[in-house]
Amino acid sequence: MLTTRWNHVPIRKDVTQKTIAKELGLTVQTVSKALKGKPGMSETTRQLILETMEQRGYFTKDQIRSLRAEHISPYPVEKMRFLLAQTEASLNYHARLIGGLQDRFASFGHHIEVCMLPTSIRSSEMSGWLEERGIAYTDGIFIAPSLTPKSWEDELLKLPIPKILLSYPPLGTKVDSVIWDIYEATFQAVAYLRSIGHVHIMYVGDTHQQRGFILRWQAFQHAMNEFEAAIDPRLHSIDARNTNPHWLEDLRAKLLRHAPTALICGVDGEVPAVYQLCTELGLRIPEDISLIGMLNEQPASLPEFTRPLLSVRETGYRAADRMLWRIANPTLPCEHIRIQGELWIGGTTAENLKPSNAQLPQ
Repeated sequence: MLTTRWNHVPIRKDVTQKTIAKELGLTVQTVSKALKGKPGMSETTRQLILETMEQRGYFTKDQIRSLRAEHISPYPVEKMRFLLAQTEASLNYHARLIGGLQDRFASFGHHIEVCMLPTSIRSSEMSGWLEERGIAYTDGIFIAPSLTPKSWEDELLKLPIPKILLSYPPLGTKVDSVIWDIYEATFQAVAYLRSIGHVHIMYVGDTHQQRGFILRWQAFQHAMNEFEAAIDPRLHSIDARNTNPHWLEDLRAKLLRHAPTALICGVDGEVPAVYQLCTELGLRIPEDISLIGMLNEQPASLPEFTRPLLSVRETGYRAADRMLWRIANPTLPCEHIRIQGELWIGGTTAENLKPSNAQLPQ
């Protein structure tokens, strides 16, 4: 994951095109072609060369100005205006996403604005709303996750401008996407719980409302199957919350009946309620039950949770880079980029010391 910004890179006088060529096992001519945006190599190689140059501090501010003036940069040279389209449902990610986008665009002098989409709107009115505000005349648009209503995403994908989807793409959709890898994060959570002796792990989370929610449940099943643990969906709390407003009561009954030793809460907004329910049942955390929460950030109201460190800011940074690449290479195939994070071990998980015969089969 590339996180260095040119304007913060210490200038190393000994870095030359020959240095870069030697490091990558390429010719100086190939490095020069990549720098000047000339044909004769794959876009993957071109991107590797430019990223290595940036990491090693090859570019100075004067060099960047010169590249722009001569129109030989592989990225667009003019200052551009981009939009991050979101609704209130995606505000949980806003600060880190916009921060990552701004960090990257600052290197090029581009501008990123937020476009708040109305939630009380009919699908038939969306196209007119976008047209009135001239959204199609921006240089590109980033589509935030969790848009409400869902039809906003379909409408934005129709726009005839470069687009980056900041969520898992719908099958069959031709659009570049960049997303923090929640599938891998869920797998990591299961693997960690198994490594500290937990066999009977319950999954809690809506698995219907968003594509990301569905993928978390699929990742949980995948991970459990990898560890040869059978999955009975009836023993987990995976109902659609909008059709089952009493899901917490159902979860209470399942916790008492099946006594899991660990629980993975896959939806950020459900973590506080699940934690509160466990304490109301007299379950000590982590002595009686271990909890992992898919939290966007650590809430001050909860103890330090074991949780995946979701790479939201890094996703914004990488998405900005991908947007510039897409504008420079409009005919190349779409790509889907997933940014992997780490699992943070907090105080809500512990080794399982209960005898296996005290546990009910899953």
